[in-house]
Amino acid sequence: MLAIGVAGFGSAAQAEPVTLLAFGDSLTQGYGLEQGDGLVPQLQSWLAAHGAGDVTIINGGVSGDTTAGGLARIDWSLTSDIDAMMVILGGNDLLRGTDPAVTGANLDGILSAGQAKGVPMMLVGMQAAANFGAEYKQQFDALYPELAARYDTVFVPSFYGALTGEDQDPAAMRGYLQADGIHPNPEGVQKIVEDLGPSVLELVARVGAK
Repeated sequence: MLAIGVAGFGSAAQAEPVTLLAFGDSLTQGYGLEQGDGLVPQLQSWLAAHGAGDVTIINGGVSGDTTAGGLARIDWSLTSDIDAMMVILGGNDLLRGTDPAVTGANLDGILSAGQAKGVPMMLVGMQAAANFGAEYKQQFDALYPELAARYDTVFVPSFYGALTGEDQDPAAMRGYLQADGIHPNPEGVQKIVEDLGPSVLELVARVGAK
């Protein structure tokens, strides 16, 4: 089914240009990377190579941003020219040990703002580390699929999923991360883009279906 959707996407994209807001933190912004190696430029190139050359991605990533910061700026970020939005937030909430209920409320507010603007949305999940405790991890990890279902977004379960593999082994990520052990290096971004790309095509196809 996905292959059919991707194969038929090119003509739709050429008929109607799409402006996509990539709304997130340093993972979206491209922290520590040379120009052209970050998520947005690599995703832009991937889309062009897969028949979606008329999609323009706006880099709405702010390094250090939490979901609270995202909520504070979502209204002015969703300008009238935005046709779709992908949300990649929550990593800095984890670093601060933010109450999952607070993170969930902030993400809910962000998605509610997107829904009010009538833009198709994509939500990319995050997972808590085991050291936060089983209860915290269960509550945090459950936020993303629940919100994706509530707002009928395109959903990618894990931003780092392409790096951890099917076994979800954090050790598998080491060669794809910068020295800080958090942000992906250019090769890591490439793998993440290849994982996100088909879902982004699905998101953009929803613009044409509105």
